[in-house]
Amino acid sequence: MSAANSGIGMTSQRTRMRMVERLRGQGIRDELILAAMGEVPRHIFVDEALASRAYEDIALPLGFGQTISSPYTVARMLELLRSGSVLDKVLEIGTGCGYQATVLSRLAREVYSVERLAPLLTKARRHLRDARAHNVRVRNADGNLGMPEQAPFDGIVVAAAATHVPQALKDQLAVGGKLVIPLTNHGKQSLHIIEKTAQGYVDRKVEDARFVPLLPGLG
Repeated sequence: MSAANSGIGMTSQRTRMRMVERLRGQGIRDELILAAMGEVPRHIFVDEALASRAYEDIALPLGFGQTISSPYTVARMLELLRSGSVLDKVLEIGTGCGYQATVLSRLAREVYSVERLAPLLTKARRHLRDARAHNVRVRNADGNLGMPEQAPFDGIVVAAAATHVPQALKDQLAVGGKLVIPLTNHGKQSLHIIEKTAQGYVDRKVEDARFVPLLPGLG
């Protein structure tokens, strides 16, 4: 591992292990996710001036009105997505800085990710390369449309709050697949998990959430 990845002081492996123990204390039980988050150097995904805060349980600004979600939020969404099952092909909506996609790269065989903001995607590509997330494929596109040519997916995770569940994303789920998405209703956000069954879709509201909005088109 390079010096940039290993870190020193507040960006060291020891700091990552403290983050993992905090996540355990917050109720995250999936050991594969905890191991992945302990391995991935979160500090390389944020501006250098914020690196010392990378492992705090807070969202941090990325520019362009976007944020990197808190460690708990990332762990919780991925725990809901996995639900103890093996992930083969996963779609992420909202690449952002590439951190969540990199964690996913340790959990799934193939990861596809869509980002509407081209300048942010340029940074994410560099971060993914530095973090050796070689099984992640990214695209500058409207996240509401997903990536139909790569469907079906056994997991889709959306890192921005929608006013409704995009039908295109539901259509791209494999039977038995799960979609984890924050939804905004009357000004309040909540995290939902939607499972595609042979009979249709089962929608379960999980907990309150706080995300930037899911916007259409390209930025």
